Amino acid sequence: MTTALSTATNVDATAVGTIAWLSSEVTSIVVPVYQRQYRWDIGGCEQLLADIRAVADADDAHTHFLASILSTKVSPADDELVLIDGQQRITTLMLLVAALQHTVRDTDAELAADLRRVLVRPDDPTRTKLRPHRAWADVFESVVLDRRSEDEATRASRFDDNYAFFRSQIRPDEVARIWRGLQRLEHVAITLGPDANAQQIFESLNSTGEPLRDHELIHNYVLMGLSHAEQLEIEQSFWVPIEENTGETIGEFWRHYLVMLTGREVTVAGGRGVYDAFRHEFPRLDISTLRHQAAQWKEYSEIYRVLLEPAHAADAGLGRQLGYLNTFGRSMYPLVMRAVHDHLHGALDRPALLQTLEFVQALLLRRRIVGMPIDRLVARLCRAREDGQEALWHAIARISPSDERVRVAVKFGELPHPSYVLGRLAGLDSLADIDVEHVFPLAPADTWSGDGVRTWAEYSDDEQNSHRALAGTLGNLTLLEERLAERAVDASFPEKRLLYARSRIPLTAALSERETWGTAAMAERTEELTARLVALWARPRVTAIDDDGLTPILDAVRRRGWPRGWEREYAYVEYRGEHWEVPDIKYLFNRVFKRLWADSRDAVLTYSARHGGPVYEGQAWNGQWDVLDETRSLYMGWDSRYMLTAVQGVLEEAGIASEVFLKYSYIGEAMR
Repeated sequence: MTTALSTATNVDATAVGTIAWLSSEVTSIVVPVYQRQYRWDIGGCEQLLADIRAVADADDAHTHFLASILSTKVSPADDELVLIDGQQRITTLMLLVAALQHTVRDTDAELAADLRRVLVRPDDPTRTKLRPHRAWADVFESVVLDRRSEDEATRASRFDDNYAFFRSQIRPDEVARIWRGLQRLEHVAITLGPDANAQQIFESLNSTGEPLRDHELIHNYVLMGLSHAEQLEIEQSFWVPIEENTGETIGEFWRHYLVMLTGREVTVAGGRGVYDAFRHEFPRLDISTLRHQAAQWKEYSEIYRVLLEPAHAADAGLGRQLGYLNTFGRSMYPLVMRAVHDHLHGALDRPALLQTLEFVQALLLRRRIVGMPIDRLVARLCRAREDGQEALWHAIARISPSDERVRVAVKFGELPHPSYVLGRLAGLDSLADIDVEHVFPLAPADTWSGDGVRTWAEYSDDEQNSHRALAGTLGNLTLLEERLAERAVDASFPEKRLLYARSRIPLTAALSERETWGTAAMAERTEELTARLVALWARPRVTAIDDDGLTPILDAVRRRGWPRGWEREYAYVEYRGEHWEVPDIKYLFNRVFKRLWADSRDAVLTYSARHGGPVYEGQAWNGQWDVLDETRSLYMGWDSRYMLTAVQGVLEEAGIASEVFLKYSYIGEAMR
């Protein structure tokens, strides 16, 4: 079925069924020289296949819109179309149809013939209807027409990879279902006349100045397909309140919500990671499901508002702890959102909630003190939280640096977040009109003195260097009211003692009892305050393990490319206490599946059956394989990202994902 949308002298836009359009005897498409190479990866193919399955299972009125396909005719007398926009989608569809056709060509001649009409030119069965750029046309046609030679069996290309993915994901008894879904695809076919400005039209279709952000894509996705009345209902009852609660941080809210929901990191750099994760979690939202889900989103947005502005908390003690937590930014919001939600619903009592917030602060402060990163921690903690409060505290303890490491770092390093640390050590509820004071100034004048006898100019070079080295440490810092701090600037210690004695802050007033100030006094006070610090910011006493140099397998990230000359992604892998020397995900993929084939075969078969691979009976197509036994083979032709997903999934299926850790190599850490 086709519907003319508009007709002009140089532009013809028609809504068409995509498969009917491709199957037409007059359809012949060529990809021009200037088009980029085919770049869809397995993730894109996976999403397309999921969309096709969803529309196949819907009622007859449902279709799936593929947006527009822009082309121009070679000449008025020639039916061949030059593809300007849509190459990636059309190429992927052809690979999918080829996989279907090759699956049923020996068992269902009628269906195979219908599929073949999409692929092959009626006037020349040795040519495909889509002719890519000549640099890779032979590779594409050899895949679609299944005529690869033995020398090409292990060839690597995106065409081969994506075709193999489709072959692996579709069972023979599912081909008719996928074909039904394909026939419900629609697009707008835009054909330009010879005088049309193709580039101008392309830019107007694909660029509106600023690309849509993740939360805008989510908004469109949620409302698309609803009636006008339903759209108004969802917009006013749920979406507008979510926007009001989250403001400019709405994109961050959705990312944090999805991390909380999935227990996985959600990547935002270089793409639409948040939107893609949302679609994966909510693949089909009818109005009843949407109302239920949107009510939850709204509730979590209300919690998010309290996290952003703790003064809005009805519980003053909770608000104070959330204010403390904001010292470290928002990285722990996914975990805290869930904890507050559980508390509001009676699943977590107030003491446990406040203790959790204290432990999270201790984790973050301790890691900052010893110079360890605090990002990429929250997903693993969200996963642990699903197993209960004790499991969460155990997970926090595993990645919290020990008291000994903290003491060493505090003794010689600059104190992070000094206002927060000193304020809590001093027991202050507010730091209004309070300054951080360096007892020994960062830039002392020549007349400064620590004892009222010798001036700074009389100190030796070694003495001066020793003082400077400790200037930012805990022992040399205190808090002082602004009115007193203004007078303490550049003052020698004997003068400061008099000012400290007038302070209402006990932590500072105690300094007035000291007669001199120097490196020995700094070190002594650091030791005293460090004992209070490790007690106040205590880590849970449930384990002595400190594995913060390792990354849990479920938190491993898909690599985003490598500089030439570097080939080692991992330094090693810890597999249930075993030390494995595996350089990258391909080796790890092979070793994990082979090990589980021996130790947990049912888990491998269950995972592979649910996901359509990577274990198959025999070697069903040409490619890279490894033999598991006389009846099963492991397909090794996935790209690295899909391999990582498969490793994570099969380890979860086997119930041992929490016992597998990665140690990134130097370059692997840099490329994360």
